[in-house]
Amino acid sequence: MRKIPESTVRRLSLYLRFLEEFEGQGIATVSSGELAARGGTTSAQVRKDFSFFGSFGKRGLGYTVQELAGRLREILGLDRRYKAVVVGAGKIGSALVQYRGFRLRGFDVVAIYDRDRTKVGIEWDGLVTRDIACLPQDLQTSRPEIAIIVTPGEAAQQVTDVLVAGGVLGILNFAPVQLVVPDHVSVKTVNLALELEALSFALTNR
Repeated sequence: MRKIPESTVRRLSLYLRFLEEFEGQGIATVSSGELAARGGTTSAQVRKDFSFFGSFGKRGLGYTVQELAGRLREILGLDRRYKAVVVGAGKIGSALVQYRGFRLRGFDVVAIYDRDRTKVGIEWDGLVTRDIACLPQDLQTSRPEIAIIVTPGEAAQQVTDVLVAGGVLGILNFAPVQLVVPDHVSVKTVNLALELEALSFALTNR
């Protein structure tokens, strides 16, 4: 498959959420214009986003909501379930473990780890925080595909190396560092400061 722009992937996720809302309202069909209006884009952009993955809908008739939602779930890989682990049991890590939205979207958090002895043994939403020393062996047993790193920056690369060696293929990184991984491992970095700065720019330049 040709390389898909990340902006397109993000919009596909938005389109899917809109379609699920339409499903809940009993709406059977939707036009590219309606999706565009909800997503703050154009009909042409919606059609271009879909064109990366083949033909959707019929000209003049729009898209069948249920069918398109199912197809987007397949494209986004949401027609299966993923195991995930969280490394870092601080405020953000513990909040992520308790976030019910992950499970609803097919992401099952199976473990949380920390090296701080005062946090090991604390239970979060049914998961007991484990000593990070257990991580290499646990990875061989549970075989998670995804890891969420919420550690201090200085510890993140070492944790990443352990995760990669243990077979993790996708990493969501909250640590304030650029991680180095092999080509077969995907990393998405969440930088809250950058997002706030972008918001500040938007407010300043209205």
